[in-house]
Amino acid sequence: MINPKLILKGAAMGCADLIPGVSGGTIALVTGIYEELINSIRSADAKALKLLFSFQLQAFWKHINGPFLLHVFGGVIISLFSLSSLFSYLLDHHPVPVWSFFFGLILISAFYVFPTERSIKTIAVGLLGIAVGYTVTVLSPASTPDQLWFLFISGAIAICAMILPGISGSFILILLAKYEFVLEAVKTFNLKVIIVFGIGCVVGLVSFSKFLHWLLKHYQSTTMACLAGFMLGSLNKIWPWKEVVNDFSFKNMSPAQFTATTGEPSQWMLATIFCILGGLLVFVLERLGNKTA
Repeated sequence: MINPKLILKGAAMGCADLIPGVSGGTIALVTGIYEELINSIRSADAKALKLLFSFQLQAFWKHINGPFLLHVFGGVIISLFSLSSLFSYLLDHHPVPVWSFFFGLILISAFYVFPTERSIKTIAVGLLGIAVGYTVTVLSPASTPDQLWFLFISGAIAICAMILPGISGSFILILLAKYEFVLEAVKTFNLKVIIVFGIGCVVGLVSFSKFLHWLLKHYQSTTMACLAGFMLGSLNKIWPWKEVVNDFSFKNMSPAQFTATTGEPSQWMLATIFCILGGLLVFVLERLGNKTA
């Protein structure tokens, strides 16, 4: 039976993944499906493989929470294919309102995600998360090999980032100097590169989801504090007024400095409106997340 709410939540995750520096994991957290998503992905274990290869397909589908994953990832795929051109256009022609919208969304999301337990421990972990998230946004790409073994590792690392709120998987690929390489492989349908990278993604996703599940089970408050910190640290990448040098190098500035440097209007009033709209969307998504998916 089709669940439109889950599809919409997946589509919202896909929209977030289309924006460099924004993670679909942020949307999963706000909409209340993050823990179920992690638990469902981690269920792709040895038991699942045994059920699959013994052709117990109904038991396999139930074990991996198939209906949930189908709806969520179906929504992600629909969003990626249908909105990629639109978001590319908006980022090229209306960057300030777009960045402002996601800035407000992530800023308010972090406060929803941070645990209600305000202890010295959670605050310290949150500050550590901010430091890590910020550091990731200012790193420069390294020179890395194009061998298949490193492609496998790149896929595993990038997919882990995609399910971490506040850390963009595409930005991690840029840091690993593999973003354009993988993109070119997809365009030219280089099956060897695509398959190795894809296997790395699957292995990384399943392995990391097990680790996240363990953290959420045993250290939920500190884990959520760290994730909220990641989100706040990533705001450096999403600041609306910036001078972009390339995909990984940018200089943040005030609205007035932006106008003086680029000669373009700062649109600060429009940016404020879109920032508020982003925050309001979090409120709506959070209310949706409190209801049955």
